[in-house]
Amino acid sequence: MPSESPVYLLIGGGGGQGRAVARRLAKRESHIVFASRDGDRVREAASEIGGEARTLDATDFGAVESLVSDIFETQGRLDGVANLAGSILIKPPHMVSEAEFEQTIGLNARTAFATVRAAARPMGKQGRGSIVLMSSCAARTGLMNHEVIAAAKGAVIGLTQSAAATYAASGVRVNCVAPGLVDTPMAERLTKSDAARKASESMHALGRLGQPEDVAPAIEWLLTNDSSWVTGQTVGVDGGLAAIKGTGK
Repeated sequence: MPSESPVYLLIGGGGGQGRAVARRLAKRESHIVFASRDGDRVREAASEIGGEARTLDATDFGAVESLVSDIFETQGRLDGVANLAGSILIKPPHMVSEAEFEQTIGLNARTAFATVRAAARPMGKQGRGSIVLMSSCAARTGLMNHEVIAAAKGAVIGLTQSAAATYAASGVRVNCVAPGLVDTPMAERLTKSDAARKASESMHALGRLGQPEDVAPAIEWLLTNDSSWVTGQTVGVDGGLAAIKGTGK
C-alpha cells in the first residue's frame, strides 16, 4: 500500500540546507529520505529529524535511479525530490584546473541531471510530482571570478526550463532556487576571515549572508502542492544580490 504521508527525497540532505528543509517538511508529517555520499551525516540528520538515511553518490546515474526505484517500491509514492548536492569554486578561469572544472560540473550540473533523469518518468507514471534543483545567483548576474560555478549553475537553469516543458503533461513540475551566499559549512572557506565575510556581506543589498532557514521556505513551497501551478521557474533567494545594485549595510 502507498504511504499515507507525502514522501520526499532530499539528495544532499545531510547538510545545513537539507536539514532546514527537512524540519519544515517534518511539520507536514512527511516521510523524508535523506541521501548523501556522507553516510554519517545523513544518519545523524535522519535520527535528529525523523526519516530514513541512504548513502548515495549523486553523480552516479544508476545509483540515483536505483534509489528512486526503491522508494517507489517501499513507499509506493514519491511526491517530491530536491537535489541539494553541490559545491562552490571561485577562481578566474585561467586558475581553474581541468580536474576542478570536471568536479564542479559533476557536483552541480551532473547531479541535477541525474535527479531529473531518475525521478521525472516514474513521477509522471503516478501523475504528479515536484523536482527542485539548486542554481545560484552567480548564474543570473555577472560576478567576478565565478565563471566555473556560473557555468555549472547556469546549466541547471536551462535544465529546469527544458525538463519543465518535457514533463508538464504528465503532471511533473520542475523548478529551481537560486540563492546568494548562504552561511553553511560549504561556504566557510569564503567567510573564515572577518574581511572576507564583510566583503561577502556587502555584495548583498540586504547586508548579510543568507541562512539555511532563509532558503528553506522557498524549497519547501516548490516541493509541495502549495506551488501546484508553478513550473519552469528559477526563484531567487539571494538578499537582492542578482537584482539590486547596493552596498549592503
